[in-house]
Amino acid sequence: MATQSVAAPKGGVRVGVQKFGTFLSGMIMPNIGAFIAWGLITALFIPKGFFPNETLGAMVGPMITYLLPVLIGYTGGKMVHGVRGGVVGAVATMGVIVGTDIPMFIGAMIMGPLTAWVMKKLDKVWEGRVKPGFEMLIDNFSAGILSGIMAVIGLVVVGPVVLAFSNGAGRVVEFLVNNGLLPLTSIFIEPAKVLFLNNAINHGILTPLGTEQALANGKSILFLLEANPGPGLGILLAYSFFGRGLAKASAPGAAVIQFLGGIHEIYFPYILMKPIMIMAAIAGGMTGIFMLVLTGAGLVAPAAPGSIFAVFAMTAKDSYFGVALSVVAATAVSFAIGSLILKISPIPADSDGLGDATAKMEALKGKKSSVAFALAGDGAKGPISTVVFACDAGMGSSAMGASVLRNMIKKAGFPEVKVTNSAIANLTDTYDVVVTHQDLAARAAPATASAVHVSVDNFMNSPRYDEIVELVRAKNSAAGSFADAPDEVVEAPVGSNILARESVILKGTATTRDGAIDESGALLLARGAVDAVYVRAMHEREESVSTYMGNFLAIPHGTNEAKGNIISSAVSVIHYPNGIDWNGKPVKFVVGVAGVNNEHLAILSSIARVFTDKDQVARLEHATSVDEVLDIFGKVNA
Repeated sequence: MATQSVAAPKGGVRVGVQKFGTFLSGMIMPNIGAFIAWGLITALFIPKGFFPNETLGAMVGPMITYLLPVLIGYTGGKMVHGVRGGVVGAVATMGVIVGTDIPMFIGAMIMGPLTAWVMKKLDKVWEGRVKPGFEMLIDNFSAGILSGIMAVIGLVVVGPVVLAFSNGAGRVVEFLVNNGLLPLTSIFIEPAKVLFLNNAINHGILTPLGTEQALANGKSILFLLEANPGPGLGILLAYSFFGRGLAKASAPGAAVIQFLGGIHEIYFPYILMKPIMIMAAIAGGMTGIFMLVLTGAGLVAPAAPGSIFAVFAMTAKDSYFGVALSVVAATAVSFAIGSLILKISPIPADSDGLGDATAKMEALKGKKSSVAFALAGDGAKGPISTVVFACDAGMGSSAMGASVLRNMIKKAGFPEVKVTNSAIANLTDTYDVVVTHQDLAARAAPATASAVHVSVDNFMNSPRYDEIVELVRAKNSAAGSFADAPDEVVEAPVGSNILARESVILKGTATTRDGAIDESGALLLARGAVDAVYVRAMHEREESVSTYMGNFLAIPHGTNEAKGNIISSAVSVIHYPNGIDWNGKPVKFVVGVAGVNNEHLAILSSIARVFTDKDQVARLEHATSVDEVLDIFGKVNA
């Protein structure tokens, strides 16, 4: 079964809530390590902890009152407007922190992104209007003035509103607990998980409220409402014993990933394949919560990911029995109900329902699942022999990505796999794996219907590459190595001057993304490699899909239609020591690309190798001469 690209879902309340939840998750998840550190210090050193210590326990209050909200505010601001947004977001967050006496996570989630958004809009107002030499003055004072104003607004306006909301939500939770109704929340939480709406509930409400409870009581039941691995484990065990065909064969492996690895989404296709199985998840979730209420158990901090190891690591000192009982009971109930459902209404042994359900899950999620390759049968039917990277022009981004993955696959011991790049317009249905930027996935799918499709958010260092390597290892090792195909080696023609001395600038003058594109394009234009139309096409390409590659690198180039405006192959390299905001990503190196007949691919391959090596990137950052830059790329031209 070929797994197809999944276009982003369009419209609807579900998608809106899903995007909102993903945004909230983006602020919380990078800081989970800080939450865990706080949880461990709390569990160890508070008066009710394992090793009560008044001196060390003094860290608990300041960490939850100041450190965690400021980190969230900074992260939220950075998501909107880079480091600059993170700084103003952190300052504004101090307003809501000082204005209330509860952990102000929700306030931080508001003030961080909001302040960064206002800063971004203001920066646009005077972009290009500031005289040279005054940029730093304007940037620093505007950030200071805005963040100060927003901090006051946070203290006077936002803080009291968030405090009232938190108190109201807390009373609702207290009412549910006191009246034995908290288990009913599983009716909403378990379906929300399968629909990928859980982030809005978990990170938007449960984590902030749970942290507040943990500060007051040393633990909270709320941390385990969504993270309990029991319901999912029970369903996967039911399929392992009473499922059929592919579902039965893949369920044991999925259970290990779900229970030990904490990746809950791997069991979602098993529910989507037979939707009535959601009743097993709900019943298991309700049972787990009831056991927590019955024993008064809880966690001291969020368990993320929802692995049994993370759950027990965050369990309060007096709650190990209750938490263990909750997980075991949830597993047993979901297993019993799931088994009954499968016995009464079995899935045909030759059904491909799991594959269809996996595709359905990815459609709900709006992107490829990070664990989809773990499901047996997902991927190409036979050995992987060809992988193609496809982008709009097939000239820059895709060539860099192909070079990175080609090296990874070779290191894994499969040099026979041919990794190439192509413009989307030139794709044919002859490839085993097609890799595209996530914004272009829908365009590549129709022409390559039988291929495995993988979408990435950048071509330089996507974690999806590891999945592709594992897919190659699984398919090619199982089938046995087939005849070695010759490596496709792209070399620059003798006497070519793709990267010349005059095309390297050690300190660029541009301060914006568009300015950097103009500066890199001007170098190509000055060499007579392109005409002015091509430079305009570089901007058009950037507006459709970002050429940010990761590792501080962007490689702007023209559209497929603008290839006729290339006179000769050329590459320009510009270093921006202070960095440039590239659609919210930090960029210090901008490589302008124009290529004819793949003549530029050799130097792009060298650039890719350099930017996947942290030591080489560091050498580039500290380079003091053009010759040193050319030497690093192994392409010294006169």
